[in-house]
Amino acid sequence: MSGQGFVYGIAAAITCVIQLTGYAVAYSLKTETFYDILGGVNYLALALWSAIAGSIDAPLNWVDDPRKILVTILFMCSRGWLLIFLAWRAHERKGDSRFDEVLGKGGGQPQPFRFFVFWMAQAFWVFLISLPMLFVNSSQVNKPGFSAYDIAFAILFCAGVLIEILADIQKALWVKRGRKGDFCTDGVWAVSRHPNYFGEIFQWWCLFAFSYSSSSNNGYADPLWWVGILSPLFTMQILLTMEPTGLCNAEGKNLKRYYDKCPERYSKYRENTSILIPIICYKYVPMFLKRTIFFDFEKYEYKPKSDGSVKNE
Repeated sequence: MSGQGFVYGIAAAITCVIQLTGYAVAYSLKTETFYDILGGVNYLALALWSAIAGSIDAPLNWVDDPRKILVTILFMCSRGWLLIFLAWRAHERKGDSRFDEVLGKGGGQPQPFRFFVFWMAQAFWVFLISLPMLFVNSSQVNKPGFSAYDIAFAILFCAGVLIEILADIQKALWVKRGRKGDFCTDGVWAVSRHPNYFGEIFQWWCLFAFSYSSSSNNGYADPLWWVGILSPLFTMQILLTMEPTGLCNAEGKNLKRYYDKCPERYSKYRENTSILIPIICYKYVPMFLKRTIFFDFEKYEYKPKSDGSVKNE
């Protein structure tokens, strides 16, 4: 097995062990308390493993390779914040309602297989998101300096992380203050209805682009580099199309509370505010662009039936 293949293989094994162990313990205790926490721990474990193993037979040790140091630090800052925030949120909410049904908390029958699927989905997400970081840390390419291209995408990655952190903090403070105004329009929430999701997606596109310079075959000809595109694509798949998380959980029928309580104000907010990509003057963007490159798809619209119920998209 090649050096990179070894790093990837052990990283996959570490992910499986962490998530399967987490599932077994969590189901036996009928709790979801450490679901998100183990996701964060898994990310940090892969960063640590790849930093150590990637130095084997490499031209430079990890501590002497600024490219590997930078990508590891940026990755761990991003995932470290996610770990802290999700742990805090779980504590504040005293649990995660997504798991109530599968754990039988409402008096129903526990569903061990569905609970297992949640943990395996997290395993896939952790591993796939980590691919660009694993690629850089396991690379045998000796490029001690940074090009303008590298610097640009490192800065953009940082911007994505900062947007996500700002969005999380601003929303948390808004909730603490009593949810004034019924929906959050503070800070970055004034230019995006879901700036936290934008930051999450954007940073992985940037890290995938950054990893290009670590290819030994000019990037575009390196199949392992192309595998890294699964990081942003899978993130988009989770956050844009899958319930019970992301936009599918936040939009559509779940907007009923806003249209029941403040229909005019919320309709104006939706008209003026991008669903994902932060932008001003969104109301002037043509609808065909909103439905394509801005990801404001029709399925995210609130569509009540004539009898007052809500259509399920």
